Amino acid sequence: MPLPFLTADRAFDTNDHIALPFDDHDQWRRPYRPGSWRVGAAALALLLASFVLLAAVIIAAAGAFSGAGVTLGMAVLVILAALRMLRMGTWVSRAGARRVAFFSTVTVPWAKVTSVRTVQQPVRWLGLPRTVQGQALVLGRQGGEQLLLLTDHNADFLSRVEAFDRAADTVEAWNAEYGVAQAATR
Repeated sequence: MPLPFLTADRAFDTNDHIALPFDDHDQWRRPYRPGSWRVGAAALALLLASFVLLAAVIIAAAGAFSGAGVTLGMAVLVILAALRMLRMGTWVSRAGARRVAFFSTVTVPWAKVTSVRTVQQPVRWLGLPRTVQGQALVLGRQGGEQLLLLTDHNADFLSRVEAFDRAADTVEAWNAEYGVAQAATR
């Protein structure tokens, strides 16, 4: 039984293409919702961090403050890793496209984007070394370099083909609006 009032899917059920009043194109936004695999992994990491924090409190109550400090530091690292995991993905704004990975972030201004297209190619399954045949949204940059923005087998789109198609179309629309063709008319 679908409950559209509980999800963000209702934003896609409208037929009018009028921008919402809070739709600020200057702020970085993710053109899709995070997938269940990404949210589940972050939730498990935060659950682990809560147990490590409890252990730090117990260690501090026992009087071993240096051990409690180390345990607290480990908990903070797990929390930061979970938050970074939730931040990972593709973000767009009027300034360009941004690919946020766990250890790096790449931002490409729309003026330097030559193409955004969906291609069939081997993609990594959930970011692991194993590759499977799938779809990928590839951003072409000036100079011939390519940046892989989205795949249909990553933690956001595994078993969510419609969401991948919608996100790919949204990024392509941002490129059409703010890309090289728009920059040439200014």
